[in-house]
Amino acid sequence: MSDNNFHPPRRTLMGPGPSDVPARILEALGRPTIGHLDPAFVALMDEIKSLLQYAFQTESPLTMPISAPGSAGMEACFVNLVEPGDKVIVCQNGVFGGRMKENVERCGGTPVMVMDAWGSAVDPGKVEDALKAHPDARALAFVHAETSTGAQSDARTLVELAHKHDCLAIVDAVTSLGGTELRVDEWEIDAVYSGTQKCLSCVPGISPVSFSERAQHRIANRGHRVQSWFLDMNLVMAYWGGKTKRAYHHTAPVNAMYALHESLLMLKEEGLENAWARHYRNHLALRAGLEAMGLSFIVDEPHRLPQLNAVSIPAGADDAAVRGRLLEEHNLEIGAGLGDLAGKVWRIGLMGHASRPENITLCLGALDAVLSDMGAEINAGAALPAAEKVLAAG
Repeated sequence: MSDNNFHPPRRTLMGPGPSDVPARILEALGRPTIGHLDPAFVALMDEIKSLLQYAFQTESPLTMPISAPGSAGMEACFVNLVEPGDKVIVCQNGVFGGRMKENVERCGGTPVMVMDAWGSAVDPGKVEDALKAHPDARALAFVHAETSTGAQSDARTLVELAHKHDCLAIVDAVTSLGGTELRVDEWEIDAVYSGTQKCLSCVPGISPVSFSERAQHRIANRGHRVQSWFLDMNLVMAYWGGKTKRAYHHTAPVNAMYALHESLLMLKEEGLENAWARHYRNHLALRAGLEAMGLSFIVDEPHRLPQLNAVSIPAGADDAAVRGRLLEEHNLEIGAGLGDLAGKVWRIGLMGHASRPENITLCLGALDAVLSDMGAEINAGAALPAAEKVLAAG
């Protein structure tokens, strides 16, 4: 074990998260720590809530950051809304739908699974069939942007189906918040959770969540106490509540909240629609380069996430060796496949601050160099000109 200070290498993060954190957010992280009940921090909490409402496009007062990563945001939604004996329709088209299933089970609920192939969007027809077959279901849960595959599902349509059958809609927006269109109030989403380390380009460790009036009514009228003390919204709201005296619940990660506030300010300054457009524009350039190189996407174009690009590994390329060399020789991180896709795909992130032209050219140039050196079956030298043509066209 070394007794020296830890100085991490400077990497370009183009995997499935965390994403590149800009200097402005890192600077915010290093500001003086104050107490989590200090009046100045309480005022900052109100600003964070307001900025999160903008990011989610909601006016719900029950919108806040959970002091833990996106997985805790997921758990917060399920433990508050699912009671023992509840039946929940759970859609799975990748890794994270499976985690939803596990949450339902741990809450004492019964998951009814709607399965779709990895790399495809959730099929609304299958969802409607499940809802009709289980009229006693209490909620529908699905992943808006499936990080394990790069597929995005039609959240608005799925939420409409849930409400048509008197179900609440629980939505995983970990990879979509700030990167692709997400309109919580307009689409009438009941419970939504995200993470700070994806398209918000903040440090990992915080999970923004929001609950609709319908969801709040369900929480207030539970027959069983919420099984998690830490994630019980009845208790957390006493701390994150509003412009009133805050009741101590837990010690918030003060400096991480500075960073979140800064990242949300940056999103507001850019404008939400502009951020969505930037992610898509940069995706088109990366796509042009990857396809010119000879790599293919595993998700059909209408359902592709611009901020998470899953491409098939070409013949002659060793998955782990390529990723290792990118890290060692180019200080570039891209992601491996998960679950059914392990060893078959790479996941290339263009999230938040990482979604910019210089990262696209770095990634394509590095991939071309490593794959060519390995003798993989690619069109060497074709990627950068194709991407630069798209970038030049704006």
